[in-house]
Amino acid sequence: MPRKILLDCDPGHDDAIAMLLAHGDPDIELVGVTTVMGNQTIEKVTRNALAVARIAGITDVPFARGAHRPLVRAVEVADSIHGESGLDGPVLPEPSIELDERHAVDLIIDTIMASEPGEITLVPTGALTNIALAVRKEPRIVERVREVVLMGGGVHVGNWSATSEFNIVIDPEAAHIVFNEPWPLTMVGLDLTHEALATPEVAERIAAIGTAPARFVGELLEFFRESYKDAQGFEHPPVHDPCAVAFVIDPSVMKVTRVPLDIELTGSLTLGMTVADFRFPAPEDCTTQVATNLDHGRFWDLVVRAIENIGEPDEAPVV
Repeated sequence: MPRKILLDCDPGHDDAIAMLLAHGDPDIELVGVTTVMGNQTIEKVTRNALAVARIAGITDVPFARGAHRPLVRAVEVADSIHGESGLDGPVLPEPSIELDERHAVDLIIDTIMASEPGEITLVPTGALTNIALAVRKEPRIVERVREVVLMGGGVHVGNWSATSEFNIVIDPEAAHIVFNEPWPLTMVGLDLTHEALATPEVAERIAAIGTAPARFVGELLEFFRESYKDAQGFEHPPVHDPCAVAFVIDPSVMKVTRVPLDIELTGSLTLGMTVADFRFPAPEDCTTQVATNLDHGRFWDLVVRAIENIGEPDEAPVV
């Protein structure tokens, strides 16, 4: 049976590819998409999510707008990476589906509570604000969720500061809530996602598909490559967010290590750091683990297969 996932995201170039992977893989059933401020403002990332839905032909999945700011801190966006729109590069179509009337937090809660225990996997690929708010509003979701597989953090590396990754550091209080709940949690962070490089060979494989979604991804990667080179010196851009979806599809595509994880909230140099305690073997009650090594070829096989499966959707505009 396909794994049911609810994707909480802030599109974002890599979030857009994560959406395509979740929609196009036969082992995944995408049951909801919620948006959160991050790569750009909530208005922009929500419009981007709806535009990607049209390109991919996603018509039967509820989309809901979520938190417009972090729990405590001011909004901080990643325009140096994702541009003014949050999805610069391609010309985005007008959305063809309407937002769900519910707030994202309520959609998350309703979906989990209406499903059988252990049926829904949460896949957050942005700030953890919506997930933290959902936990605080309805604590029973913790025992009903199958697992949380998030893109964020880094055990040995940061990108928004020397020690901290963007999704975590823009709302560290929310991350602290989510990491400290007793649900199974897999952190797919920079230690892993910096291996998910979109090399020229990858771009050629995607271009060869020849469909509108494939051309869209090609244009995403073209912009992403230049912005990452300018902002962080990467020769080829790391495509972070689809890695979390890939883990749900096939956990063997990466190595994981069970280890206690927590979030630094007070350090003047380490705010938002994801702290992994490797000093001792993980205790029996440890519910957190971190991804460390990616099978690059198999990961991109999953992405390419998903784009091929999407084909030319009826709702897809000419790209």
